[in-house]
Amino acid sequence: MRPAHLTLAVLVAAVWGVNFTVIEVGLGHFPPLLFSALRFLAAAVPAVFFVGRPKVAWKWIVGVGLVLGVAKFGLLFIGMDAGMPAGLSSLVLQIQAVFTALIAFVALGERPTRLRVLGMAVALGGVALAAVDEGTAGPLGAFALVIAAAACWGVSNVLTRKASPPDSLNFMVWVSTVPVLPLLGLSLLTEGPSRDLAALRALDWQGAGIILYVAWITTVFGFGAWGWLLRRHPASTVAPFSLLVPVFGMSSAALFLGESVSLLRWGAAALLVGGVALTSLAPAKARADTSVPVAPGGGEHGEAPADAPRGDRRQQAVR
Repeated sequence: MRPAHLTLAVLVAAVWGVNFTVIEVGLGHFPPLLFSALRFLAAAVPAVFFVGRPKVAWKWIVGVGLVLGVAKFGLLFIGMDAGMPAGLSSLVLQIQAVFTALIAFVALGERPTRLRVLGMAVALGGVALAAVDEGTAGPLGAFALVIAAAACWGVSNVLTRKASPPDSLNFMVWVSTVPVLPLLGLSLLTEGPSRDLAALRALDWQGAGIILYVAWITTVFGFGAWGWLLRRHPASTVAPFSLLVPVFGMSSAALFLGESVSLLRWGAAALLVGGVALTSLAPAKARADTSVPVAPGGGEHGEAPADAPRGDRRQQAVR
């Protein structure tokens, strides 16, 4: 990989990691479901005019939009709003790679290798250690919501596999159109019109900048740059950079939010990142008719590093 491409890969991981800190700050401006809706609204509405028409069936766009956009991001934002630290969220969310492998086994018949099973066990050990750490410092209910968000991410990864979009950015932009109205409706029902209106009326430059960051920097730039790298390099070269996301997430949260990182949390990080690396990068056994390897996960985004579409595999662009 050229130095410029290497720098871009690290930059994308940094953008996705810092995004958790930006979300934490944004939750001080907006209720969680409204914040998530505004993020998708800002990402999708301008971008649809540049990416062209959808290139997969609407059933896949709607399915991934509901599971990834509404369920995964709704749970993540609510969990962080309920007290889950930004740095720990960036770490724990990586357990989605284990959920992806398990769901692919059940739904697609992909049999994991022993190395991948070992990686799952190590990653789960990291989550358990992180739960012990969070149990001494914060609400376990918020921790459970982020775990549930990771499970939804795993489901959306497998749905994306089935959709096989030939253009990952086009797919992600159209997926981003789906959650806007459901999230706004849920926000009105659960967070209340008065709270939503108060947040919108109080919108300032910082709040607008946060929306632009999570929408355009994290989603459009991050996903577009990642896909560009995957079209030019093998997945095995690009994918490991996604493991830097929790490193940047925890570091930025410590630097900008003053979050402490205990020894238990460092131990959980080592186990979880190591386990995810084994789970994501180890080859998978598969049936002859479902021989698509499970790709590594990494970003926040929803943008989510999903399993590789067949069109992207033809360009060595598995994600």
